[in-house]
Amino acid sequence: MSQPSTTPSPADTPRRTESPRLVVTVGPVAHGGHCVARHEGRVIFVRHGIPGETVEISLTEHDADAKFWRADVTNVVLASPERVPHFWAEADSLRAAARNTAPVGGAEFGHISRKGQLELKTAVVREQLARLGGLSQERIDALLSAGVEDVDTQGTPEQQAGLGWRTRVGFAVTPSGKLGMHAHRSRTVLPIKDMPLAVPAINELGLWELDFTGMERVEVAAPANGSGVLVLLAPDARLSEKAAGAAVKRIARALAGLETPPNVARWNPENSAVEAVNGRGWVRETTDDHEFRVTGDGFWQIHRRAPKVLTDAALGYLLQGGYLNDGAKVADLYAGAGLFTAPLADAVGSDGSVLSVEGSPGTSRDARKNLHAAEQVEIAQGRVEKILGTASRASQTAGGQRHSFDAVVLDPPRAGAGKAVVRALAATAPSAIAYVSCDPAAFARDVKYFANVGWQVEQLRAFDLYPHTHHVETVALLVPAVKASATE
Repeated sequence: MSQPSTTPSPADTPRRTESPRLVVTVGPVAHGGHCVARHEGRVIFVRHGIPGETVEISLTEHDADAKFWRADVTNVVLASPERVPHFWAEADSLRAAARNTAPVGGAEFGHISRKGQLELKTAVVREQLARLGGLSQERIDALLSAGVEDVDTQGTPEQQAGLGWRTRVGFAVTPSGKLGMHAHRSRTVLPIKDMPLAVPAINELGLWELDFTGMERVEVAAPANGSGVLVLLAPDARLSEKAAGAAVKRIARALAGLETPPNVARWNPENSAVEAVNGRGWVRETTDDHEFRVTGDGFWQIHRRAPKVLTDAALGYLLQGGYLNDGAKVADLYAGAGLFTAPLADAVGSDGSVLSVEGSPGTSRDARKNLHAAEQVEIAQGRVEKILGTASRASQTAGGQRHSFDAVVLDPPRAGAGKAVVRALAATAPSAIAYVSCDPAAFARDVKYFANVGWQVEQLRAFDLYPHTHHVETVALLVPAVKASATE
């Protein structure tokens, strides 16, 4: 069967509107994937630069009354020693400027050496803990002495270079039906011909060759264990049901004709409903000791090594501190499909108990399937702060007392736990909390909320589980401040 040409349609290559260009010196890195520069007193958030460089920039947002402007680097006048050639043409701002287009998002640190990326991410975590978390520089020095840690020191040369780590990728679709990605802070979809950050199983499908006309989004999940790829097709909401169904069937037939056909499902991003079309609508993820079913777009850590890195760090804190013993009462909050719940259940044994709380109904159903044999686990679906404030089924039979825990794993979404959850969690009086965060600003804000209710960070590690992006993962051990002071 012949395939459509990969040559982008004119509709797929929107030209960048001519914008004012300035020459600036790049200042310090800031959270969000940009650095701070100044021009005539105006703050400019500059992407694709490195602190200390002299660069030419194109303003992408420059309203006269705005408090700050935004810009992309279009030319380097004086380069940093940490600047390297970008590994991905579509995400390279310099090559994009030469084409008079914008770069795609998703690899905004790809022009920086791996060493330089780790240094910048460490600086961001430190700055957020000081400014939003209220921690002293002395305390931050003690907590973050190792800096942000590289988790890709082993593996293939590509993996050591920070490539081939994403087991999940979301794509938009161009007007002519090609897979693409958005430019930063833009609705513009730019076509792509590969995704170097994705695991090989995703790139080997060759999805860039297919016609996805009629789709609004395409999500691809490829478990690191090689158990089978899942492609989720989300039709354009403007299509009639008949037209959407026909488009899904047409694309499913094309996917079935690939050398290694993936599982295919129709997906509704609004309610996460999944309807299997070819094969199954879920993937099988595994860790060293457990197997997990994850349906559709249900949450799972993206980096191929993240499940092990994070469970080792979080449970390691609790085990080393003596907080996880046979018979302990623990909780896994924002539990997803049960990544932390399963090893927690192992640690507390049949005499202990684990409350596993997840807000997404579909993911909570996955957790029930994954943990159905663990009688010490209670699965609760709903808002964390609401469930923490009510009695569990077990405690209701014993008089209706509120929850109390010996230890907790807290793994909130990117926005963080927030003040209400922190207060509700502190009221359960655990001895320790292992906090897993994918956003240093949200984590730092929560550190401040915890401080306000008598808790503090005792240990902290940071991991680069998102190479070539600005994202960074942290795992912290939080304990009551009185207890921490007694052990210092």
